[in-house]
Amino acid sequence: MTGILADNNVEKHLDILLYVWESGEWRELWDSLNLPLQTFEELGISRDVNDAVLWQECQRRQVVLVTANRNKEGATSLEATIRLHNRADSLPVFTLADADRVLSERAYAMRAAEKLLEYLFTIDKVRGTGRLYLP
Repeated sequence: MTGILADNNVEKHLDILLYVWESGEWRELWDSLNLPLQTFEELGISRDVNDAVLWQECQRRQVVLVTANRNKEGATSLEATIRLHNRADSLPVFTLADADRVLSERAYAMRAAEKLLEYLFTIDKVRGTGRLYLP
């Protein structure tokens, strides 16, 4: 893995998770991962890119994608793309099961942060799973 990308609609959410990781008990673990939060601009990806291209770019660059739920129907939807292209070595997409709660409930945000951190440390065990929901 080379980084983490927050989808368009979860940038503030990922900032909250980062705040949790950089707090006391998680800081050393988070720092040891050495994973930068990356932006669409840094990666040279258009913010209005379709789901299929976004997933493929994240896989090619080995960037973990965090999303609220790119689940539109159609041939280029995230779900269709994962079903068609997912392989045993593909990075999963991490989906916030209830994105609004990350913004409004500290305990929920902490559980989501902890679960994502756990997955990041064991990324090779969850490759090929397609999509994992947080928390």
